[in-house]
Amino acid sequence: MAARATTATTLPVSGSPVVALYANATMSTSQASPSTAAATRIGSQRLSDRENTDMAAVSQALVEFANSHRQPAAPGIEVVATPRYQVTLQPDFPIAGPNSVAWVRCRGEEAEEVIREARAIIAGRGLPVYWILDPGTEPADFTDHLARHGVALDSEVAVMVLPIHADLRGPRVEGLEMLDGLADPESFRKADDVNSEAFGSASRSFESQERRRKNQVAAGNRRLLLATVAGEPAGSAGLTLFPPAGAIINAGAVLPKFRGRGIYRAMVAARLEMARAAGAEGLTVWGGEMSAPILARLGFQTVGWRRFYLDTSAV
Repeated sequence: MAARATTATTLPVSGSPVVALYANATMSTSQASPSTAAATRIGSQRLSDRENTDMAAVSQALVEFANSHRQPAAPGIEVVATPRYQVTLQPDFPIAGPNSVAWVRCRGEEAEEVIREARAIIAGRGLPVYWILDPGTEPADFTDHLARHGVALDSEVAVMVLPIHADLRGPRVEGLEMLDGLADPESFRKADDVNSEAFGSASRSFESQERRRKNQVAAGNRRLLLATVAGEPAGSAGLTLFPPAGAIINAGAVLPKFRGRGIYRAMVAARLEMARAAGAEGLTVWGGEMSAPILARLGFQTVGWRRFYLDTSAV
């Protein structure tokens, strides 16, 4: 693989400039109803909690992207797409979420067949998967079919958006730098280790990490922030650009030692600036129980939901 030229970019993420290194890369472009309690939680991000935007400022195009974007195949990401479901597998990222079955759209009498087909695809891969259900899932009682196969609800998230013109600034954090986590194997290892520790997942092998890094570089639209404070890894966060439709942020994590300083906010602000530079309509994210309230305070609006059902049949 040819070496990538890098340029230093200064982002207005804090009171003083924060330096970030990003590789020059061509942007790639593409493109069951919850319980009452769940709906209450997801809908609870009220306008009064939001600091930077109002709902009228969110474009319909961004909302559409957030609710209908389907993961395309990419280096390191296998996709099996059918009219009835989509299976997405990332063997080098062996956790549920990156590995999933989503976009279930079938007749009631086909539900059992869909489950068997999807499980046949993941059989022997040793990967846990989430069945990710959305408001358009058909049939409406698909969860009953999953339950008969021992697949139960694990968690739910709010689909959230932030328009590109949002006025979001990171706080002043002494010694904070935002570095390119894809720049080299060591930077990626540090970013991935932050993610593993923060989310309580197992650390990946060097070989697996390096395959993932090279795949993300090859994709061209992936970005990874490594936040350091006085040179020490403090946080990491991902971004996938799909201009002009939008940009997806994920895996924002801050180590316990550095929490409460505004680093999470700074990483969101940095990614918003990167999406703005790429010409994206705004940011989208799936906000969980802990992150959704924080994201709402940063100005994100809730526009939908997803529910995750854990399937470990292939493990």
